[in-house]
Amino acid sequence: MLVDPSVACVVGVDYGTLSGRAVVVRVADGAELGSAVHDYRHAVLTEALPGGTPLGHDWALQVPSDYVDVLKTAVPAALAAAGIDPAHVIGVGTDFTACTMVPTLADGTPLCELPEWEDRPHAYVKLWKHHAAQAQADRINELAAKRGEPWLPRYGGLISSEWEFAKGLQLLEEDPEAYAATARWVEAADWIVWQLTGSYVRNACTAGYKGILQDGQYPSASFLAELNPSFENFVADKLDQPIGQLGTSAGTLTAEAAAWTGLPEGIAVAVGNVDAHVTSAAAVALDPGQMVAIMGTSTCHVMNGDELRSVPGMCGVVDGGIVAGLWGYEAGQSGVGDIFGHYVDNLGGEWTHERLTDLAARQKPGEHGLIALDWHNGNRSVLVDVELSGLLIGETLATRPADIYRALIEATAFGTRKIVETFAAAGVPVREFIAAGGLLKNGLLMQIYADVLNMPLSVIGSEQGPALGSAIHAAAAAGAYPDVRTAAASMGRVERAVYQPDPAAVAIYDELYAEYSVLHDYFGRGANRVMRKLRAIQRKAAA
Repeated sequence: MLVDPSVACVVGVDYGTLSGRAVVVRVADGAELGSAVHDYRHAVLTEALPGGTPLGHDWALQVPSDYVDVLKTAVPAALAAAGIDPAHVIGVGTDFTACTMVPTLADGTPLCELPEWEDRPHAYVKLWKHHAAQAQADRINELAAKRGEPWLPRYGGLISSEWEFAKGLQLLEEDPEAYAATARWVEAADWIVWQLTGSYVRNACTAGYKGILQDGQYPSASFLAELNPSFENFVADKLDQPIGQLGTSAGTLTAEAAAWTGLPEGIAVAVGNVDAHVTSAAAVALDPGQMVAIMGTSTCHVMNGDELRSVPGMCGVVDGGIVAGLWGYEAGQSGVGDIFGHYVDNLGGEWTHERLTDLAARQKPGEHGLIALDWHNGNRSVLVDVELSGLLIGETLATRPADIYRALIEATAFGTRKIVETFAAAGVPVREFIAAGGLLKNGLLMQIYADVLNMPLSVIGSEQGPALGSAIHAAAAAGAYPDVRTAAASMGRVERAVYQPDPAAVAIYDELYAEYSVLHDYFGRGANRVMRKLRAIQRKAAA
């Protein structure tokens, strides 16, 4: 059925760390007509499986049925909130945290949904922040450097423990039976599209950034065999799949998925994507030099460039990884909002984010006498080392909770500056910094970032940036626009230069950043390995 362009809508579904959210968007102008959020029933499994099986240190798992529940609850609720005729919806797009991996049978059934596997940790989804594969990542990096693998510079010289190959190698070596039973090693971004369409299409974004697909090739079988002889056919047997380009259709909505969602059967389903990367379209930030920081539990920094460069510690550079025709760069911080949340949760009592922010905002930069390292969940960029940990220096008997809270905010801003400067030094300058994500609500944090970066901060004009970005990709996939760039120009929204740097604050933060950089290199680049030694002692004690 043809839909009048003036009323045509699309649905974007954003899968975050703790919840999924759906938004109904008008195709003509990007107006967000209704939205809904569904919290995952099992949240993140870090201590034990649902049945009680204990998990090891640095594990982070999820239950895939929670993702389907988002389709069954958030999408119908968003349609109801929008008050539209579902027949007006012409497409649906999704995005996911990455790298989030689902071990499945050949038909897409997750291993953990089979009774014989429900008490086996490796049968569950490994969430992006599952860091227990660091030993495997270290070996991948060492061997790749030794062999001079041409793909290694495309990832800043280091592969993360969060990515597909490290997690897959951990699966093989710690539970060979689960590895053998895994017919497909699937990014959750592609698994959810598989549930919607009935067909498995691998998206170009996660394949490039998390699956080491460069110039049409994965790491060779000989490389994999040298890591572990049983890993030789990992790509051919479990990973390789037809690649779908971003903003194109992966298929159409099945009758079953239509019943789940209340959407029309047969509408276009966009190729899967990553939450950060779709947000560039939502923020109308698709030109070279426009860095989008999606700031939530973690922060992902994405930016396009017109040239291929090697940036130390970046998460990857992929041809067309964000938008066709440009090189898409990615970097990130593996703990930001999580750091603030952890601190507030452990303070307890009357302390809240709002109260701490209010008290911290009354201070001048440098007044608290503290400096922190923002590695409470390891360092993603530019050191790529999950064994690193947080640090606070300068605490005295006069230090108050708000002092530490502000120092932690500043530490994450310093970490972002380190990323921006590393890109600039590699010939990929950041010309505009656009903030998106849940932390936008904290005006103090935004101002501190502007002061630390000494750059004006633009902000996305949507509280649902990834979901809006997925909706934009759905509009392109449905043929309402010729491509993602054109769709973004009509449907995206951004407010330019909302936060301006304060010169007096900039001068003080320059001094503090110099000290942060000394600590960054001393603890992060090998001069002092105490953080790794403490981790080793912790694991020994736990065992």
